[in-house]
Amino acid sequence: MPARPGGNSVLRWQWSIAAVALIALLISGLLWQKLGSIQEQLARQSADSGALATEARASARQAQELAMETAAKLAVTEARLSEVSLQRTQLEELMQSLSRSRDENLVVDIESAVRLAQQQAQLTGSVEPLLAALKSAEVRVARAAQPRLTPLQRAIARDVARIKATAQADTPALLVKLDELVLLADDLPIANAVAAPRNNDGFKRKPEEAMTTWWVRLGTLLHEELRNLVRVSRIEDPDAALLSPEQSFFLRENLKLKLLNARLGLLARQIDSVRADLASASIAMGRYFDASSRKTQTAMGLLQQVRGQMKALEMPRVDDTLAALTTAAAGR
Repeated sequence: MPARPGGNSVLRWQWSIAAVALIALLISGLLWQKLGSIQEQLARQSADSGALATEARASARQAQELAMETAAKLAVTEARLSEVSLQRTQLEELMQSLSRSRDENLVVDIESAVRLAQQQAQLTGSVEPLLAALKSAEVRVARAAQPRLTPLQRAIARDVARIKATAQADTPALLVKLDELVLLADDLPIANAVAAPRNNDGFKRKPEEAMTTWWVRLGTLLHEELRNLVRVSRIEDPDAALLSPEQSFFLRENLKLKLLNARLGLLARQIDSVRADLASASIAMGRYFDASSRKTQTAMGLLQQVRGQMKALEMPRVDDTLAALTTAAAGR
């Protein structure tokens, strides 16, 4: 039977629809399968995400606990650090207090030693005790190595240099000179002393002497005796002219007493008293004794030497060291 054209087209159309439906069904199946796999994948990812979230929450909880523990430990550490800082501050204050106390004790000891050495030097007339005390103080200050004691060290060095540069008098030599003056006092001629009478043996003729020579010598002696009957002398001080021969003994004894007092004052290191006695002896010697006599001139020269050397008997002072010690003790 021959096919009809209209029927063939309908059949093709049906086959086309069927093919399209089959293709659509296949595509839908593929899509459904793919959607299923996507859902499975999403489900797995969701499960993984849940697990990760759980782990993250656990990690966060652990991190929070660790942070809290760290914060607690940090607070304890800060508290301990504060305690350590406080203890360190207290220790530093204690060390400073001990150092300050040690420096104060050192200053007090040095001042006592220097003052005692100064007294010993004045009593003995020797600067060796004072130099020894200053050198010992210099060593102790250098060993302490404290900056606040540096001015004291410089002051000690200046005083040591000044003492070494100061010339000291020889006390034994001065005592010997005073003893010589005491011995010379008995032989010093008084300004208004009467000339000693001559021995009349000169008028006697010697056995081997010729008569002519004897007459010439006798005339010369008579001429000298006549000249000595009247004596004209210049006396500067009227007090010397009023002295009686009996008073000359007490005048000499008074002079010797002044010289002996000066000697005792020199031994006792009473410099002012020695100067006063020597000045009084010098005045008495120039007022009452014959200045033209060689013995008086010798005694006056010796007395001037003693008075000149008395200037070197003064002990050098350590004012710089004492001032520096006062400043160091005051804490400035």
